[in-house]
Amino acid sequence: MERSGLRVVCTVFAVIACVLVSTANFVSDASVAGSEDIQPTALMALSWPVALAAAVLLVSRHRWPVVVTGAALLAPLLMRGDSLAALIALAALTAHHAGWRRWTGTALVFVATGFAVWRDAGRVTDLSLAEAWLSTETTGSKLTGVIITALVFTAVPFTVGAVRYSILETRRRDVEERALRDQVARREEQTRIAREMHDVLGHRLSLLSLQAGALEVNAATTPDAAEAAKTVRTTARQSLDDLRQVIGVLRDNGFTDRGPAGPGGPAEPPQPTLTDVPELIAGARRAGLAANVTILLDQATTAPAPLATAAYRILQEALTNVLRHAPGAPTEVTVRGGPGAGLGIEVVNALPPQPVPSPGSGTGLTGVNERISLLGGTLTAGPGADGFFALRAWLPWVAPTP
Repeated sequence: MERSGLRVVCTVFAVIACVLVSTANFVSDASVAGSEDIQPTALMALSWPVALAAAVLLVSRHRWPVVVTGAALLAPLLMRGDSLAALIALAALTAHHAGWRRWTGTALVFVATGFAVWRDAGRVTDLSLAEAWLSTETTGSKLTGVIITALVFTAVPFTVGAVRYSILETRRRDVEERALRDQVARREEQTRIAREMHDVLGHRLSLLSLQAGALEVNAATTPDAAEAAKTVRTTARQSLDDLRQVIGVLRDNGFTDRGPAGPGGPAEPPQPTLTDVPELIAGARRAGLAANVTILLDQATTAPAPLATAAYRILQEALTNVLRHAPGAPTEVTVRGGPGAGLGIEVVNALPPQPVPSPGSGTGLTGVNERISLLGGTLTAGPGADGFFALRAWLPWVAPTP
């Protein structure tokens, strides 16, 4: 509001100044030497209203700087008007444009100012302002004075406009950088949500597929069919709940307005922690995982949330891969660590004699690697010459400061 008010005040003063100077220029041009009479020529009479129109157009100099500057140049270049309006318009032109428009406008305003000063220096001494600092004894001295004066008069609005252009460009770059940072944040959030969808739904739907297959085979021959059916039903319900949560995040918050949930807003779904690891392994065992598990965690409940969630998801993906690609294979699962020592996850399983076909996008280990990279950890995963597939991950676990 203050800047708008200041701009209005400056515009009013600029218009009034141009009107007064144009009127004084008209009177000086039309005055008869040694007399108080005014005898304007047709060109003088035409120059005055054109100069007044240019003064009024200064109101729109920031909206249409090129047009206003061009209109302000008509009177001093083609008629006998002054160049004050053109000088003021040049500041706006330089503030909004760079390149050829800026330099062409500056050159034309310089020429127009030179013409106006030259005409003023040729008037009767009592009516000439330029006579106060110009030497008109010779044509050379007069021309030199006119050029220097025009340079100084043109340099002032040019400098003001160039400084303002630099400020505007800095603000524009700041806005673009903020928009770019917002876009990167949205992409990161999109990647995070996609990774969560893969990790959560991929694991539970894999368990669902395995349990459904076991139910289909054993329904008629084993009393465990009821338990398998219960597991299928429970896993399906959990998968649907997770899917609703993810869809709710995408629908309610979106990627453009994603941010911390405010009072009364949609809350972030609770993330798993290290205390949920035993239940994760128990679920995998119910699905047919033959695992020997070792869990040695110090102060598991105090683990930072990003570390705990990442460890859970990494282990979840490793167990899902075993169930998909090596069902029934003997598996060694080790989770150990604590504050200051870091957190290590190791899942080693025997490779099946024949590859087991399994649908999937193949992005599970990519997501695991992204999680580990974000936390500054390390990952090795792949088959070994001993006939085992091993996934080993390490995550830094900073000890709390005393």
